[in-house]
Amino acid sequence: MKRTLEGMAKAGEPLLRDALDAIRAHQAAQDSGASPETIERLRVLADSLYHAVVDFQLLEAGSLSESIN
Repeated sequence: MKRTLEGMAKAGEPLLRDALDAIRAHQAAQDSGASPETIERLRVLADSLYHAVVDFQLLEAGSLSESIN
């Protein structure tokens, strides 16, 4: 399945907005020279939210089992 912004938007605006905000916060922390711990925490958060959006998209498309842990 193609992972496009349009497809990810199907995950719902709030979830998509949270993921994009987390990605931006991670980038801003890197640009501002934040501590490695802060950068890593924001990276993990951004990664997690991105994967939640993708998983939701795949569930909607029927390409992913509904028994995700």
